[in-house]
Amino acid sequence: MRSIVVSTVMLSALIALASDTPPGSDELTTAVTRMARVGRCGSPSFSPDGKTLAFVCDMSGVPQVWTAPSEGGWPNLVTTLDDAVAAVEWSPTSDWLALSVAPGGGMNTQIYLIRPDGTDLKRYTRGGKDNNWLASWTHDGSALMMSSNVRDSSAMDSYLLSVPEGKMKMVAQNPGVGTLEDLSHDNRLALLSRMQNRGSNDVYLVDTDNGKEVNLTSHEGPGQFSGRFSPNAETVYLASNKDRDLKAFAKEKIGPNGKAGAIQVVAARDDAELDDFEINEQGTRAVLIWNVAGKSELSFVDLRTDKMIPGPSLPTELAFAPKFSRDGKQLALILNGSAAPSDVWVLDVASGRFRQITHSPHAGVNFEGLVRPKLVRYTAHDGLPLSGWLWLPQQWSTPGPVVFSFHGGPEGEEEPGFRSDYQALLMEGIAVFAPNVRGSSGFGKRFVNLDNAELRVNAVKDIKSSVDYLVDQKIADPQRLGIMGGSYGGYMTMAGLTEYPDLFKAGADLFGIVNFETFFAHTEPWMAAISTIEYGDPKTQADLLKRLSPIHKLDQVKAATIVLHGANDTNVPVVEAEQVVDNLKQRGIPVQYILFPDEGHGWRKVPNRIRSTVEITHWFVKYLEEPK
Repeated sequence: MRSIVVSTVMLSALIALASDTPPGSDELTTAVTRMARVGRCGSPSFSPDGKTLAFVCDMSGVPQVWTAPSEGGWPNLVTTLDDAVAAVEWSPTSDWLALSVAPGGGMNTQIYLIRPDGTDLKRYTRGGKDNNWLASWTHDGSALMMSSNVRDSSAMDSYLLSVPEGKMKMVAQNPGVGTLEDLSHDNRLALLSRMQNRGSNDVYLVDTDNGKEVNLTSHEGPGQFSGRFSPNAETVYLASNKDRDLKAFAKEKIGPNGKAGAIQVVAARDDAELDDFEINEQGTRAVLIWNVAGKSELSFVDLRTDKMIPGPSLPTELAFAPKFSRDGKQLALILNGSAAPSDVWVLDVASGRFRQITHSPHAGVNFEGLVRPKLVRYTAHDGLPLSGWLWLPQQWSTPGPVVFSFHGGPEGEEEPGFRSDYQALLMEGIAVFAPNVRGSSGFGKRFVNLDNAELRVNAVKDIKSSVDYLVDQKIADPQRLGIMGGSYGGYMTMAGLTEYPDLFKAGADLFGIVNFETFFAHTEPWMAAISTIEYGDPKTQADLLKRLSPIHKLDQVKAATIVLHGANDTNVPVVEAEQVVDNLKQRGIPVQYILFPDEGHGWRKVPNRIRSTVEITHWFVKYLEEPK
């Protein structure tokens, strides 16, 4: 496959010329299309010498692998696949790139290898309906860590995929979902994260030769953990919330025969939860990303002294996916913010200076003019403290139209990141309120488990509490309210429209759950297996799942509803959308259905993202207009 060298500036111009806006489009469509076309880049990974970065960008319209000098410079297009690339990992010792490809946007991702010049592309998994998750390389570059449900569709087992032979060696057979997080430098020991139920996992020490396991994080009740080895594998560094509410940075000594010691907290904050961490190859430094009321802050820990020092201020509100270069001198990050789309940046560790590597195309969009949200705090019906991000248009007079947007997960979190759909609504004079209702992550393990099973009714009540807050503050016009969300946010959308039919004039359901019975019957078997604590067990709690399912109350819906779904979605299968559309059509409720034939759970391709944003914006502008 021939590589193509092209500048970001040239790409921006080309994409602008190859506009997805049809000739003669109205001003709203043109403006929203421009906003929705803003690109995104991520999945950074250094070459062995640290001089080049591989990453995934959608600058060509479909997410593909690119490379660029780590000092900054011209990007080089590596792949030109029809399907979206989800992630890329550069071998620490060679010129192999491993990539995860999503056929049709679905969850049956496949693992490929390719050279940085685009040659020698080869699929290493067997294709078909199997789910294969790419983790990272072993430290010596001899194998890839991965998970697959090739043995059992209801479980994600853990494997090592040898390179270049392509042989899969099972490291652990898992009940539920298992992912390999690290291998010792001699490949003798593995760290395995195993989750049997959503919201709680354990990290195991596994002997890769005989499969012997030791649970390093045994705990009572919910708990979340991730781990990395020290170079000599005598210490495991952890993100841990054992015996505490907020995740902290910790360590655990590994004794002879794999005997585990006590978990010792190294760095913790009372005002923040640990979002992510990474250890450099030398085992001398850890970078920590803290979640501080929804915004990211960096700090570093000297692993020789366990002393934590603050990192430099971030250029944007959010940081993700930290990756050290092999010599530990550079740190790659994905940075994102309310007025900055996802791009790859590099931090010079010694100087504390950031440099931007990718520049996502944004033809016709001035980031300086975009709206930045405000964090607001309020209380739920039962006194539980809640918070959310309020986005107000530049020209705003209260009370006005507001769309309430609910995140997916349900363990997700609303953060002040770049949202082209929010910015499009704001351009049209519609405010957006994005709450973090109970069950959201980032606020400790107690809060994230407050919506499990029968407690979900309280999370649904948080919808009305969120509306009441903005109405009471004279921000929202109670006659001009909308609701939207994707995945579990789609569930919250349909729950809001069915439980509170007089609150909302319009809704947008994006690939959302509407019927837990059909969800459990048709979703990926491994997803069903780990979701019984979160939602309820269809074998023993069928009545509960029926009560929680909006499908049985669709006769209450009064709001005009737009439904968008991917035909290849195996997480929330398309039957969920069809049930909503068919019911509302029969009842004469205004409904529009958009099915993307080349997408799965969410939109990866730029043209589909554009259409979704345009249609949703038109929908809310039409139905939330001021009464005449």
